[in-house]
Amino acid sequence: MISVAAIDIVERFYALLWPMLRMSALMLFAPVFSLPAMTTRIRILLALALAVMVYPMFDWPRIDPLSAAGLLEIVNQITIGLMMGLILQVAIAAVVVAGQAISNSMGLSMAMMIDPNLGNVPTIAQFLIVVATLVFVGLGGHGLLLALLVESFSSLPVGQVILVDQSWRQMLAWSSMIFMGAVLIALPVMVTLLFINIGIGVITRAAPSLNIFAVGLPATIIIGFLVLVMSMANIGARLQWLWTQGLTQTRVLVGLS
Repeated sequence: MISVAAIDIVERFYALLWPMLRMSALMLFAPVFSLPAMTTRIRILLALALAVMVYPMFDWPRIDPLSAAGLLEIVNQITIGLMMGLILQVAIAAVVVAGQAISNSMGLSMAMMIDPNLGNVPTIAQFLIVVATLVFVGLGGHGLLLALLVESFSSLPVGQVILVDQSWRQMLAWSSMIFMGAVLIALPVMVTLLFINIGIGVITRAAPSLNIFAVGLPATIIIGFLVLVMSMANIGARLQWLWTQGLTQTRVLVGLS
């Protein structure tokens, strides 16, 4: 009786390993779940709790994780989870690039903050990251992402499907959103400051004795902040669109669209 129970426990542990691997990999990169406040212990407990809830919903194959097929499946499950998280990290990267573009236009590129996830980023970029995270949570993106993760076990069954070249091509094509999304977010501020800089340049040519740094830098900073505040509604709409596109791409990646 004891040996039979031990074998049964080992088999159940091996079956529970597959959903937990995919979920743990997702939480390493997914927004909100990858925040420093979500410590390693919390992520492990959350992944374990989700795996226990998902376990009765599907039939799990019996694969020895120490065999060649098992090692390949471990890599496959980790890759699926990482790519689901990386798709949404592209949206975060677009926000960072937009913040850097706005900071450079305003003359605040020297004002940096240390982000635990991204390192040194401009203060404007850090502000936009906070806004983007709030928009993501407000949309219920964390719940939608977990729902996509659960549904992925039916569209990408464990032991039956391995990511193909099409998935990698989709990921590379989606990465271009880093630049397009950044331009869409930063465009109102950048265009306004461009005209301000042109005007300052004309004034400098007309009055060469004018100290451009004493006049131009405060003007660009003040006007830049005013335009940024007035553009927050448009920026919020762009962030919402960016997250929606990211979740759509994640759904396509796991074969649900």
